[in-house]
Amino acid sequence: MRAGARLLLDAVLAGRTVELSRNGPNFTRPGDPFGHPLADPFVSRVPIVFSPAETGFIRMRVGEAGTRVTVNDQLVTDCEFTREELAAGVPLDVAGRLVLLLHLASRQTDAPTDTLGMLGDSQGIRRVREHIQRIADLQVPVLVRGETGTGKELVARAVHQHGPRQGGPFISVNLGAIPKELAAAELFGAQRGAFTGATRDREGFFRAAQGGTLFLDEVGEAPPEVQVMLLRVLETGELYPVGGSTPIKTDVRLIAATDANLEEHIRDGRFKAPLLHRLSGYEIHLPPLRERREDLGELFRHFAQEELEAIGEAHRLTPRDPYAESWLPASIALRLLRFAWPGNIRQLRNLARQLVIGSRGQSVLRLDPRLAGELETAVVASPPVVAKPPAAVARRKSTEVTGEELLTALRQHQWDLKLTADRLGIPRSSIYDAIDKHPHIRRAGTLTAEEITSCHHACAGDLDAMVRRLEVSKRALNRRIKELGLSTRGS
Repeated sequence: MRAGARLLLDAVLAGRTVELSRNGPNFTRPGDPFGHPLADPFVSRVPIVFSPAETGFIRMRVGEAGTRVTVNDQLVTDCEFTREELAAGVPLDVAGRLVLLLHLASRQTDAPTDTLGMLGDSQGIRRVREHIQRIADLQVPVLVRGETGTGKELVARAVHQHGPRQGGPFISVNLGAIPKELAAAELFGAQRGAFTGATRDREGFFRAAQGGTLFLDEVGEAPPEVQVMLLRVLETGELYPVGGSTPIKTDVRLIAATDANLEEHIRDGRFKAPLLHRLSGYEIHLPPLRERREDLGELFRHFAQEELEAIGEAHRLTPRDPYAESWLPASIALRLLRFAWPGNIRQLRNLARQLVIGSRGQSVLRLDPRLAGELETAVVASPPVVAKPPAAVARRKSTEVTGEELLTALRQHQWDLKLTADRLGIPRSSIYDAIDKHPHIRRAGTLTAEEITSCHHACAGDLDAMVRRLEVSKRALNRRIKELGLSTRGS
């Protein structure tokens, strides 16, 4: 997997064209002076051309006999995308083998000197790192805001670890998980006998975090009495344990986090405005994963690698035979990019774990029906494909098509006879004559039952893999497989 490598189309912004093919240009990682071309044998040497658009923002054209490119499951040869569509990101399926995300990107090409434990190179996550570096050495309270699962505790730990309190404790508390009647005692401590069941003095999280950082997650769930006590601590630097009358000095940096709309809570009387003002000495907003889709591949690779190492299959990520199917099939990569990720990075981590474990021992990832259904429940709205009128294609005779031209087109279009005929500019009925005349191309009907059965076993019933190995029409091969009573996987 080469997740995270990118190709900047700066020349298009300058009014020029960029040609992308199997052999170039190079895709590089930020900060890396060297890169590599796509180099996939199923990607044509005939380039995909990116140029300034006449009515949109960027135009993409696929040359004659070029690589098959689909957008939103539609085959495209000439289309335009607006700036708004590129801001959201447009996934391109290239030859059914590679997935590229066409999107607006930061002009920064340097790699961050310190990722602060946060993967990604999107503009959104770069801003978060800048905020952390700006605030880490100060003592002001920090409020981290973002949807559930975006990594708010990761930000809090980065602030702690890059500040002067890094040698002190880091205490993380989820206020939403503490019973409301115990929240005050858990946070500020309690004296013996302060309430029923208080049989001994309780230290509390504030004193446990003395000299370090206290992270309060889901601060919007704090009960009213706790809000009052938090405000007192922030204003005076002192706390009173439950049942106590003597103030205790605190030396704690407070970082709070929430996925709630605290301003709405204030209007409803559920949260105190002065407390919000104190907590938000400095605010850091975390972008949701759907707004940083260019980071998704790198994040998925990281989580998948962790799981593969745990089960002893880290070799799955090592490049293998260039003709073999990628460990992460393009069909699954497209689903990941199109999904809205309501649970954000936490949901991505969990899904990566389930995919890896569910595909244990398999050469490629498999998506079971339950996970497939989950990835269909919330999908990012995809932009319509704005196609330009196709140029008229002059019809040719099958005798005008060379054997090498025919074989190349069939491989590029994964043995889809209709698409191959359209690309070559010959009637579909004529392509059968061209195949019959080619000494090294067969029809599915000429395969023996033993040959099909053996290939079915070797490919574990994967229809797409069988098509690539046998090099015959997918539709016709599927018909022969059914006649033999065998089952298949794949579309």
